[in-house]
Order: sequence, then C-alpha cells, then structure tokens
Amino acid sequence: MGWTSYSTDARTLRATAACYASAPVDVTFTQQRERRVHEQMDSTKVVFREARDSEAHPNSFPIILALDVTGSMGAIPRMLIADGLPKIMGRIIQNGCPDAALCFLAIGDHECDRYPVQAAQFESGDSELDMWLTRTYLEGGGGGNAGESYPLAWDFAANRVQTDSWDKRKEKGLLFTIGDEPFLKNFPANAFNGIYGSNGLHQKTVTAEELFQAASEKFDIYHLSLDHGYRRTDSAWVQLLGPNCVILNDHNEVPNTIAQIVEQRMQGKTVQTSERKRESVTVPSEDSDAVSPLL
Repeated sequence: MGWTSYSTDARTLRATAACYASAPVDVTFTQQRERRVHEQMDSTKVVFREARDSEAHPNSFPIILALDVTGSMGAIPRMLIADGLPKIMGRIIQNGCPDAALCFLAIGDHECDRYPVQAAQFESGDSELDMWLTRTYLEGGGGGNAGESYPLAWDFAANRVQTDSWDKRKEKGLLFTIGDEPFLKNFPANAFNGIYGSNGLHQKTVTAEELFQAASEKFDIYHLSLDHGYRRTDSAWVQLLGPNCVILNDHNEVPNTIAQIVEQRMQGKTVQTSERKRESVTVPSEDSDAVSPLL
C-alpha cells in the first residue's frame, strides 16, 4: 500500500461532491446501513498490514490512528471525514513528512462488542484514506465495564504490522489511540482467538502493560484522551504513558495535536522531498499554534 500521494485539492472536490460535512452518517459511513464490519476490515481475515517503501514514497513512515468507535466517540470519525483528515495530512506533508502512511483501526470493547477490532490498510493517497475511513463501522457499543479495549491497538501494532521503516531503518512509527475511557487491563487468550478467528497468537492471558511494551519496540505510542467535562482521564493512562497521554477538552483539537506530534518527531531528521510532492499539498487554513501536544 501507499503508492499514491495526498492531494488536498482533489480531496476538497471529492468532499464537496460527497457532502462529507453534512450527509447523514449512514450515507457517508456505508457500513452503518449493513450494521456489520466491512469484509476487508474484518479482523478474522487480517493476517497483517504493511507499510512499504515505494517510488512515490521512498521513506515510508507508518502512523496508526486507532479510533474508539463505541457510543460516546462517534464524533471523531465524522470530524475526520469532514475536515480533520486533510488538516492532518496537509500539515504534516508540508512540514517534513511527505511519506506518511496512515492505517485506521477501529477499536471497541472485546467484552461487549461484535467487532472490537477493524483494520484498514496503510495508505498515503487522499482517495484511499477516505475509502478506508468511510468503510469503518461505527458500532456504537461498549458497556458498563471498566473501560474499552484500546490495548488491542497495541497488540495489532506489535504482531500484525510490518513496516520498511522498522525493518530497513530501525525507525519507529507512531501509534495514536483516541478515546474517552480507561483501558481494560487484561485480555484472555480466547478473546484474541475470537477477534482473529482462532489465530490469536496468545496462549495465555496478557496484560495491557505487556501489550504496550511489545508495541513500543516498533512504535512510539500516544493516547489522546477526550475530557468531555463529565469525566477525567483515568490515572492509569498517565502512569503508563506519562507525557504521551495528551488530555484534550475538545475533539476538534485532535487534528492539530496529531500534526504537532508528527512534526516534533520529524524535527532533526533529513527527509527527502521533491518539489512535485510539495506542490501537491495545500495546507488548510487554521490556527496551527492553538494546541500543544504536551499538555
């Protein structure tokens, strides 16, 4: 994946034609009508996802965006498809990361939901990224238990992702989880077998911390914690991630925060960019200094 490039101009035309900002959810997110996972994002059929170098992107840089799709978090995917995704891509390409390859994960609650993991491919082009995002099933589940299954994103990154960034250059990618709940602490082996169709890779119960440590070998991990005003970020997030747990008061801060973290990561690195790549990106107008990623 990742053979195409991102054009904000083309994306703007497509977003206008598709009415991304105003269309009903079940028009934009097509799986809402079927009420099931898209077959190409079905975790039971996923062996691995890969971010590879290509002629268009010789220094591929993997970024995983793991979105909470339980009941209280549906606004994030809708914000991303309306205007958040081009803000992220336009800004990071313009500011030193032209070879970003994004992979969307949809994360739910493995104790309650039918589809606690949905996995897109890594992509760099505007059309392909929109395609995967709009294929995401916003299950709207979750339950009255102790949290959501965010650590499943760490398990996925550790065991089901292959990247040239790591294999060739020993360069870590970035993994963002975005949500508003604590994370569940323990994951029995049979839960993984259910998610991955008897190919769960784990023979015993594993802890969230073990999954975090495994993913940290190849990814720098951040959590964007949404404080809706009626709950505060669970202290376990801060204990595990330290300053990489970023507390936000408004979900509209997510694009700027992600872009700033990517830019900070790229500082001090030499990334080869062509004039063609620079010209293909028009950065949306925004207050780019409004959010600090280290809150």
